[in-house]
Amino acid sequence: MAKDGEKSGWKEYIWNPRTREFLGRTASSWGLILLFYVVFYIFLAGLFALTMYVMLQTLDEHKPTWQDRLSTPGMVIRPKADETFEIVYNIQNTESWDMYTQTLDKFLAPYNDSTQAQKNDECTPDQYFLQEDSGDVKNNPKRSCQFNRTMLEECSGIHDRYYGYQTGKPCIIIKLNRVIGLLPGKDGQTPYVTCAAKKEDSDKIGELMYFPPNGTFNLMYYPYYGKKAQVNYSQPLVAVKFLNITVNQDVNIECRINANNIVTGSERDKFAGRVSFKLRINTI
Repeated sequence: MAKDGEKSGWKEYIWNPRTREFLGRTASSWGLILLFYVVFYIFLAGLFALTMYVMLQTLDEHKPTWQDRLSTPGMVIRPKADETFEIVYNIQNTESWDMYTQTLDKFLAPYNDSTQAQKNDECTPDQYFLQEDSGDVKNNPKRSCQFNRTMLEECSGIHDRYYGYQTGKPCIIIKLNRVIGLLPGKDGQTPYVTCAAKKEDSDKIGELMYFPPNGTFNLMYYPYYGKKAQVNYSQPLVAVKFLNITVNQDVNIECRINANNIVTGSERDKFAGRVSFKLRINTI
């Protein structure tokens, strides 16, 4: 009997025909609860949408409100075979250095003079190319200055399609990472690149040539306004040609940016403003 009573009690809890209650509540009670939750979640969705709308009004589509990147840009070299920053090849083995020349061909293709002439402007050298907004009127898209491949002269790949690798006089291309709003150099001083061997290899590096002359990053390529604001921006490059580096030995090299308002290395990033790599040219 107890089991029949329990069974009957469960049935009445699910549906009580006398009180017309389903799971202990009448239809009007269920309706009020559902109405409450519908209104409650609509309110939450509206509050979320309002919060997002207000936040988005504070953002600039072309420039980040906050930047967490280092103010000192990092440096990158090309060609780069892997993350170890090692360039090792044998002059006699074409396949060992052909991948480097192909990498440089692909990297420099956007810098062809014809491409630059179509997309970018001829700017006035040795001064910042400032394109400020006029109050609430945004000066977008912003123009960019030409950096022509021919400026790299012997390292352009135009006159020497192998960039010196087949003769043991290889070219390395250096670029600075982009930092929005950066104005490298102060009082008109143009930033420039210098490369040197690490202390233990100082007698192995030999003579260097820089292109453009003196390894400069001309001021006219700065400031950088961001990918959306400057869609055709071409980063300036510096090429370093090693004329008589010691062969059949590892040579550890460091290149750095020199500017009177850029500090190389920091507690956050000891490689800020400089890059280290190993160069080894084998002849046997």
